[in-house]
This record gives sequence, structure tokens and C-alpha cells, in this order.
Amino acid sequence: MTIGNPDLPHRGDMHRDVIFAARRVDHPDAATMLNVFYREQVGRYGWAESVDLDPGNYEAPDGLFIVIYRDGVPVGCGGCRRFEPGSATFEIKKTYLVPQARGHGLGQRLLDVLEDTAERGGARRIILETGVRNDAALRLFTRNGYTPTARYVAGRDPAINRAFEKMMTRSPRTVTTEDAQSAIA
Repeated sequence: MTIGNPDLPHRGDMHRDVIFAARRVDHPDAATMLNVFYREQVGRYGWAESVDLDPGNYEAPDGLFIVIYRDGVPVGCGGCRRFEPGSATFEIKKTYLVPQARGHGLGQRLLDVLEDTAERGGARRIILETGVRNDAALRLFTRNGYTPTARYVAGRDPAINRAFEKMMTRSPRTVTTEDAQSAIA
């Protein structure tokens, strides 16, 4: 249920000792990462969406939540969930890396895992939001085929939030717990 090898010593390579682990959103490490993410968003924008997530939305067959560890310490997180029951639209939410983990390709790896999970769950479309001041996220999402779309959450400030979508190509099917685990293995 993880990517990476926790037994490898650190040799200066960000990927040698990095673990991607499926966690419930109420796991202590997930809660820590979500709270750090929240504080950074408040500092950047003066406001942030709540990080109180329903754990059931981020479990197979309708979702997944990941905590990224480096040297046994949480350094990032992110999740995907079915946007509406029975729909073929998934949403990627709360993708975050601590500053010292940025610039090493972990964001791309996290996005790949979340997209793969969504596709295995039958996603035909993935949506997400990010802020206008998050240049790295904007670059990552557009580089991976996400295009601007209309806001899909009522009340969002268009001066701050940007909504994106990506159309997927796999045929829909039901995701299993084993599928979610293999997406991060």
C-alpha cells in the first residue's frame, strides 16, 4: 500500500526514502498535513476552505487520500473523491507539499496516483481548484492537460479561485480496495 522503500537510507535523492501511504483523512498524519495546508492557504489568501473532510468520501470505491512521508516524517498529502454519487466526475482536493519537499517531482507523482485512482474508479472527468497565487500548482495542472472550466463550487471568489477540468480516456469501471492499493504500490 506504499510507494518507496522505508528502509533505504537518505542519500540526497528525494525519491529514495519517500513513501506514499493511503490514509484516512482523520489519521493523525493526514490531519497534521491538512492543518499545515490550511495555515499556508490562510497566509497566502487571507482565507481558506475548511480542511474537515468526510473520511467516507476518500475511501474505495469512491476515493483515496494519500500522505507522503520522507524519512518517516509527513511532507505532503492529497486526495481524490467521486464528486457526486454515481457520477463519472472525480475531484482532486487538498494536494499539498511542505516547502522543503517541493521541486523534486513529488507533486507530479501525487497527481499521477490520484488520477490513476480516479480512472480506476470510472472517472471520465476530473475537476479541481487552485488559487491564482499558486504558480507551481497552476503549472503542474496545465502541464498535465487540465484546462480552465467554470467554477463548480458556489460562492468561490473568482479573484482567488481557478477551476480546472481534465477529460479522461479509460472506460469506467468500479474501483476496488485492491485497485486503490495498487495505484500507490
